[in-house]
Amino acid sequence: MSSQIDYVLRTVEERGIRFVQLWFTDVLGTPKAFSITPAELEMALEEGMTFDGSAVDGFSRVQEADVLALPDPATFQILPLHESERVARIFCNIVNLDGSPFEGCPRQALHRVLAAAHERGYTFFVAPELEYFYFADLDPSAPLRPLDAGGYFDLSMGDLPSDLRRRSVLALEEMGIPVEHAQHEDAPSQHEIDLRYTDALSMADTVMATRLIVKEVARQAGVSASFMPKPLAEVQGSGMHTHLSLWKDGKNAFVDMEHPSGLSDIARGFIAGLLVHAHEITAVTNQWVNSYKRLVPGHEAPVHVSWARNNQSALVRVPVTKEGKTDSTRLEYRAPDSAANPYLAFAVILAAGLAGIDGGYELPPEAEGNLFDLGPAELAARGITPLPGSLNDAVDAMESSTLVATTLGEHLFEWFIRNKRAEWSTYKSEISRFELERYLPRL
Repeated sequence: MSSQIDYVLRTVEERGIRFVQLWFTDVLGTPKAFSITPAELEMALEEGMTFDGSAVDGFSRVQEADVLALPDPATFQILPLHESERVARIFCNIVNLDGSPFEGCPRQALHRVLAAAHERGYTFFVAPELEYFYFADLDPSAPLRPLDAGGYFDLSMGDLPSDLRRRSVLALEEMGIPVEHAQHEDAPSQHEIDLRYTDALSMADTVMATRLIVKEVARQAGVSASFMPKPLAEVQGSGMHTHLSLWKDGKNAFVDMEHPSGLSDIARGFIAGLLVHAHEITAVTNQWVNSYKRLVPGHEAPVHVSWARNNQSALVRVPVTKEGKTDSTRLEYRAPDSAANPYLAFAVILAAGLAGIDGGYELPPEAEGNLFDLGPAELAARGITPLPGSLNDAVDAMESSTLVATTLGEHLFEWFIRNKRAEWSTYKSEISRFELERYLPRL
């Protein structure tokens, strides 16, 4: 028995844990779970738990339904918000009955890309900024009611949303999830939790946990939280700006103080890879019809494929580092939204960056000025192209991408495209409130 499994079993006994939830996600990142009692835990950790994969959207076909949820003991955490009984959770890798990785498991897809990076000697670290909204309720038939009218970094001592944000951070810290900082964001009732740097697999698990904790804290207070990319018109949407770096032999591989930019060949190749493949990976980092209501000019979200130092209008930003803190050199990829499947999003971001490094992609000139102020002709003259403007455009770009197909694998790639095509088809046939209010009275 491994030391990690022994630790989990001992902790469950000593802390009086009554149920252990086995967590995983479907292809779109929807959280899934089933609970087992401590009596079943040792067998689950050693052999996995069988379930019907055909019942999970995008998993198995009926004729090959059974798969195993194999708990990763390193992800064991006690959940802080269950008052009546002690509950813990463990994230699972989904495997086939013969123990091989299941092709429909998003966590396994990220494993594969991370393994490819490790073969090159790299460890991939990420730190996302999760933005979200609080509302009185989430009734789609009624106007949304924000819980505050605050703005960026507004300090409030006693309002409910700030209290909910603090309680969420404390719950995360109680689970052993470190938070770098949290604050009110630009839009009314919009808040942000920034998670501290860690390896990409742990962070993908953490993003899933954070979204669930934020929602549960709000639910217990009788209100709602939403990570929908753009719930309100005329204000900014909720992004998941992701800071990232590669480390090798204990050092930040993005640093080269001999180069005028301070960026190594590896960093410049990684940026170039993100730019070259940005169109192809956007359907994964921004996977919903609503995602493209956020990716519009004027609301701080990137619209153009470009890079720059400390320029909020660029897709890839190189933040300024503090003097003497070169190890904090990193890139910020600003396209993803908070509703993305973090396993697949981190996988395609890393794959694009590695392609740029391996392929020796040339980094284009840095974008200067506010790109939102430039017209199409000026942008074209600089070689700056727009990101996909709709889910349909993004899926078109993804469908022709060898990089994304290889990264996700045939199963995930084909199912994802079919699901997104169906979502777009349904969306096109819907009659929106905008159309009724604008056209019905006068046409």
